Amino acid sequence: MPKTCVLILLDGLGDRSHPELDHKTPLQVAHTPCLDRLASMGGTGLYHAGKIGQPLPSENAHFSMFGNLESEFPGRGPLEALGANIPLGENDVAVLAHFTSVLPTLENQLIIKYNRICGTPSEIDGLYSVLENYERDGIAIDLHKTGGMFSVLTMRGDVSPYITDSDPMINGRFISEITPLEAYRNDPATIRTAQALTHYLDWAFHQMTDEPQNMLRKKQKLPTINGLVTQRAGRLRQCVSMRDRYGLCGLLIASGVMYKGLAQYIGMNFHKATESRDPGRDLAQRIDYAANAINDFDFIHVHTKAPDQAAHSKNPKAKIKAIESLDRGLAESIDQLLNNDKVLLAVAADHSTPSCGTLIHSGEPVPLMFVGDGVRRDAVSQFDEISVAGGALGCLRGDEMIHTILNYLDRARMAGIHDSPMQQEFWPGDYEPLLITPKSRD
Repeated sequence: MPKTCVLILLDGLGDRSHPELDHKTPLQVAHTPCLDRLASMGGTGLYHAGKIGQPLPSENAHFSMFGNLESEFPGRGPLEALGANIPLGENDVAVLAHFTSVLPTLENQLIIKYNRICGTPSEIDGLYSVLENYERDGIAIDLHKTGGMFSVLTMRGDVSPYITDSDPMINGRFISEITPLEAYRNDPATIRTAQALTHYLDWAFHQMTDEPQNMLRKKQKLPTINGLVTQRAGRLRQCVSMRDRYGLCGLLIASGVMYKGLAQYIGMNFHKATESRDPGRDLAQRIDYAANAINDFDFIHVHTKAPDQAAHSKNPKAKIKAIESLDRGLAESIDQLLNNDKVLLAVAADHSTPSCGTLIHSGEPVPLMFVGDGVRRDAVSQFDEISVAGGALGCLRGDEMIHTILNYLDRARMAGIHDSPMQQEFWPGDYEPLLITPKSRD
C-alpha cells in the first residue's frame, strides 16, 4: 500500500541552554508527554538544513529540507511576492521591506530607533499612498503591502538582485549603505540597481517625514514612522518541481505568505491555515486537515510558527509555554495519524531560534524523529535537543531529510539505476514502455 509522509514542522523549536532554566533548553524544561510518547515509538536524531553552526532563515532551511538545489533558490523577496500574488516578471527583482522609526544624524546618516514599529491602518495606508511608485534611470520601483508594516518592493528594468541589505535588524545601528555584492562590484546593472534603491530610500525618508500623520505622531509624542529598510533581494529562477525530482505530490499547510510562495515555486499545493491565540488548537486543526488529505498526497507538510515567534520575544518561559500548548494540540489530534497504517510521521524543526541573546537564529541542529512501519526504534524516550542526539538517526544534513523520507516511503532510488532519462531521485522513475515490432503475418 502506498504511504504518505506527514511532516509536522515546529518552526524554531531548537534553542540553547539558559542559566535561568538550570542550563537546559526550553524544550528540555517543557512538559511534553505527547512528543515524548512519539519519541519512544520511533527513531530519533538531529537535523541541520545547512552546516552545523550556520544560522538559517526559514526559507533557506525549508528549501534545503525539501531537497532543492541551492542554485535554484530565488531569495526571500520573490517567495514573498509569489505568496502575496504580486506580479513578478522573469527579470524583475523583489526585496523585503518594512517601515521603521529612524533618527537622522548631523552627518546625514540614519540610525534605527525602532526596527519594529506599529501604526494604525490609516497611517499605514497613508504611507503606502505616497511611496508605492517611483522611477529613476529607467528602473521602476513599486512598494506592495503584504501585511501591516511589512511589504515587498519590486524593481523593473535593467536590474540585478546582487545588492546588499539596508536593514541592520538591530536598534541603535545605522541603516546600511546599499552596494553591489563583491563579485558584482563592476557590473553596470548591479551598480544602477544599488543607486536607484538608495535614491528611493532617501526620497522615501523625506516623503514620510513630511507626511501629515507623522506630524501628528510628533505632537502626540509617538515615534515617527519615517524609515524604510530592505533586505534579501532576489529574482525568480528555474526550479525542478517536487513531483519531477522526488515523485511526490505535496501539500503545504501554513499561515504565512512566504510558505504560499514557496509551495507555488516548488510545485506543492497550499492550504492557508488560520492563526489564533491558541497555537495548540491551531496545530490540531492543521493535523485534522492533513489527516483528511492523506489519500490525495504523498507528502504533507504541517507548519506552525509558534516556537519561533515565542523565542523572538527573548523570553525562554514564553517559548516553554508555546511548546506546551503545541504538545496539547498534538495529543488532541495525533492518534488519527498513528492509527493509519499508510502514514509515515515525522516531527522536526527547520532551525534553532535562541530565546536569549542577540542572535535572531542560531546554528545548532534541531531535534527530529520518524514514526512508522520499518523505522528503526531506539531507546530514546524524551524529545529534546540532548536526548535525541543519541538516537538511531544520527545527525541528518540538508537534502538527507527528503532522501530519508523517500527511503521510509519505499521509494528510494538505488544508486546506478537509470530507468528514467531525467535526473530523478525516486523509484520507479518516469519512463515510457519499450515497444516491440509486431510479428509479421507473412
